[in-house]
Amino acid sequence: MATDMQKLIGTSEEDNEEEMEMDVKEEDDNDKENGERHMSHQVMVGIDGEMASNSGDNQYHQKIQEQVSTPGGGGPRRCRPTEEKERTKLRERHRRAITARILAGLRRHGNYNLRVRADINDVIAALAREAGWVVLPDGTTFPSRSQGASRPTGGSTTVVTSPSSPMVSQQTPSTSLRGVSSGFRTTMEYNSCRMKGVFMPTTSSYDICPSSRSQTSAMVGEGGEQTENHPLIGGSIDIVNDKQIVDMPPRLPGRDFTETLYIPVYVMLPLGVINLKCELVDPDGLLKQLRVLKSINVDGIMVDCWWGIVEAHAPLEYDWNGYKRLFQMVRELKLKIQVVMSFHECGGNVGDDVCIPLPHWVAEIGRSNPDIFFTDREGRRNPECLSWGIDKERALRGRTAVEVYFDYMRSFRIEFDEFFGDGIISMVEVGLGPCGELRYPSYPVKHGWRYPGIGEFQCYDQYLLKSLRKAAEARGHSFWARGPDNAGSYNSQPQETGFFCDGGDYDGYYGRFFLYWYSQVLVDHCDRVLSLGKLAFEGTCIAAKLPGIHWWYKTASHAAELTAGFYNPCNRDGYTRIMTMLKKHGAALNFTCAEMRMLDQCEDFQEALADPNGLVWQVLNAAWDVCIPVASENALPCNDRVAYNKILDNAKPLNDPDGRHFSSFTYLRLSPLLMERQNLMEFEQFVKRMHGEAVHDLQV
Repeated sequence: MATDMQKLIGTSEEDNEEEMEMDVKEEDDNDKENGERHMSHQVMVGIDGEMASNSGDNQYHQKIQEQVSTPGGGGPRRCRPTEEKERTKLRERHRRAITARILAGLRRHGNYNLRVRADINDVIAALAREAGWVVLPDGTTFPSRSQGASRPTGGSTTVVTSPSSPMVSQQTPSTSLRGVSSGFRTTMEYNSCRMKGVFMPTTSSYDICPSSRSQTSAMVGEGGEQTENHPLIGGSIDIVNDKQIVDMPPRLPGRDFTETLYIPVYVMLPLGVINLKCELVDPDGLLKQLRVLKSINVDGIMVDCWWGIVEAHAPLEYDWNGYKRLFQMVRELKLKIQVVMSFHECGGNVGDDVCIPLPHWVAEIGRSNPDIFFTDREGRRNPECLSWGIDKERALRGRTAVEVYFDYMRSFRIEFDEFFGDGIISMVEVGLGPCGELRYPSYPVKHGWRYPGIGEFQCYDQYLLKSLRKAAEARGHSFWARGPDNAGSYNSQPQETGFFCDGGDYDGYYGRFFLYWYSQVLVDHCDRVLSLGKLAFEGTCIAAKLPGIHWWYKTASHAAELTAGFYNPCNRDGYTRIMTMLKKHGAALNFTCAEMRMLDQCEDFQEALADPNGLVWQVLNAAWDVCIPVASENALPCNDRVAYNKILDNAKPLNDPDGRHFSSFTYLRLSPLLMERQNLMEFEQFVKRMHGEAVHDLQV
């Protein structure tokens, strides 16, 4: 503990002494400045309250100025005794010691991310953010969208003393309100040409629009009191006897999800719940956690069935032992199961905490024929998943990639037939690419990609280049059988490239040809695999997972989506074709990005010209327009009410004329952090609202 205290205090005693000397000096300077201001006031204002004349009092005024400016004069500046300076230093040292203890406790027990030399302002800001407030870098603080859910109907009056007053701030109940309320509406202004006629959600009580806040204006109230409307508080401020009396507006109630549609909630299990030997890791600990989830009425769990574990050593040799034990445990707790057919590698991406490679026999084939993997323009191979170019090529010991996937799914269906018959397995998500998502591996962290880079096209293995040549010849332009040579690199920005910049080659004749072919390969791959998935899991819902690539969504080209295979520039809808194909196979859409919001990551999103809200509503409407079920999961871990409220708004759109909603939601993911009391209570409230149950205490 002592060591932590020393680290948290941050600097040496000399640094602290220097900083405290500066504080003392500032106080001396303030005293001097106040004294000078007082003397000037005496000079300029006469006894009768009128302004002194320049002609009559020039000599007296000059004399006073000399006294103020002369160190030995009779000015009001007082010298602070040495004892008082020492007391100031002791008080400051005591304050910093308390702050250090607070920081140590928050870091150790509260999982707060506070810098080493954090001060009390950082502590207050962290606590305010956890309570659901938004704290800007300059200290400006205002309610976030989640505050609407817990606001009381009555107002409150806050007495704030002026800086010169020693009185401590206090809050007292108030029955009278100023009638000024904060405005709540959506934070995003959508571009009509980008949204392509998408149905827009109605105003959310969790959103705040700065333009809707009242402007600062001063007025005189009864009794000569000065009244000021505060632009951020949304109430009014009275100045009475050097005290600021703030009348707070009533807190607007959040959305009430009582008696709304029931949406099942699943929790994704840890990536390494089954080890490389296909054994269940820590079954006792997992059982305790599953019982906790059952106690808060979670509907079920989602688990990855890793191809690299089950068929690890030889083709057509499957080991399902670990999954059998897991599924039996889940069935005894009367929970449902969502299964992911994971045909990709685990490790190297954001959130991966284990390493599960592709099967060993596939890796051996890759060493002799690296073109079975996706390849970028520089020739770098990505062994995260198989290239779609071998979907119909017998490159895997006499089998095509699609045949390998089908054999694996059929083996699973036979092995767990009783779980399908009993309805324990409620959905099977078919892996279609990296991270199980339908996309090219265009932004691999292992190749140096960092957000918000545009990524790179992944079509340079011999099989995809062969497909491109056929498409170019069929078009009559064989010289188009190449990838763009001006599309930048993984971490480029759109305006830095000739292909993605405004008016760039992406919208030219060649660019439109290439992007259509590139996206069609993605659609064809999804079509082939889902057709076999529907055959293997007949009678059970199957799903495809789409990523939420929201960065550069506000640019004309949507560069990050293009490199990932979604032909969705501002003048074209790139998701309708995919939804139509899902409808063809009776598959559901599992879409990530449901919890994204602009407010908490404002700087990052502005830099990347991102629009997660716009992307979410375009994709959801494309799916709902063709009447396919929409499931969702959060893209990043979340434990705060702001993210939960955003998920709820997307899951149950307010005043949707067609009553559209999510078919299920999967929480990413089960962890010790979720099991902490505060986080678990917050999650329980979220589950209740997803189920349409009454929540009596939203403020946990």
